[in-house]
Amino acid sequence: MNVLRVAKIVFGGATIFFLVAPLIAILPLAFTDSVFLNYPIPRYSTRWFVELFTAGVWQRSIVNSLVIGSGTTVLATVLGTVGALGLRDRQLSPVLAIIKTIFLLPMVVPAVVLGVGMQLMFARYGLTNTYLGVIIAHTVVAVPFVVVNVLAVIQGIDRRLEQAAASLGAAPITVLRQVTLPLALPGIISGAVFAFATSLDEVVLTLFVAGPNQRTLARQMFSTIRENISPAIAAAAFVFIVGTVLIAIVLNLSRRTKATAP
Repeated sequence: MNVLRVAKIVFGGATIFFLVAPLIAILPLAFTDSVFLNYPIPRYSTRWFVELFTAGVWQRSIVNSLVIGSGTTVLATVLGTVGALGLRDRQLSPVLAIIKTIFLLPMVVPAVVLGVGMQLMFARYGLTNTYLGVIIAHTVVAVPFVVVNVLAVIQGIDRRLEQAAASLGAAPITVLRQVTLPLALPGIISGAVFAFATSLDEVVLTLFVAGPNQRTLARQMFSTIRENISPAIAAAAFVFIVGTVLIAIVLNLSRRTKATAP
């Protein structure tokens, strides 16, 4: 084992530790019996998970997150997939490069700027303090993730497969449904997962466009931190992280199953 390889392993391990250390520090506090977030933990308990799933304010926020996240996932996946299919052609590269940049703008524009603009626009159309308004706001920031994931997959699809299907008499919609979309499915699923995760994690836009009835889990955590720091926040973070890890595992297993399928 040469020095360069050792250096890569050490640097990689240090980077992983740097990213994971805050999670390692906070997650054990989800099982504390104390009302304070401090070490050492006096006694271990699941009381904060019980509060998370039984307290009315936390229950509503969880349900709101699932409803808004599901709506955002469906809408962002459809729009992002259609957008990626339109950006697939490389012959009009200058024009498509500009359009692709526009698609990716929500990823780089500060969320506060988007929030202020959406609040002004949604007020005109009566979408503020509504579930539809929050779903649209979350979709705006989730679509770029779907576009990037789907575009990365479909650009690697051999166009001769689609041409072969068309030469055998398949209509364009049939080629899309039977050839293109099945081959692009890994990217679509990845984009949908990122869209759902983005919606669950979004706080700033929710603060601008959502009302009391649309309070999501992320917003509830933010409000709890400002008003009264409680270990229930650590329990909610634990649920977030475990859910994300499980989704990633299922996604990887599905990809491996499809890759090994005959």
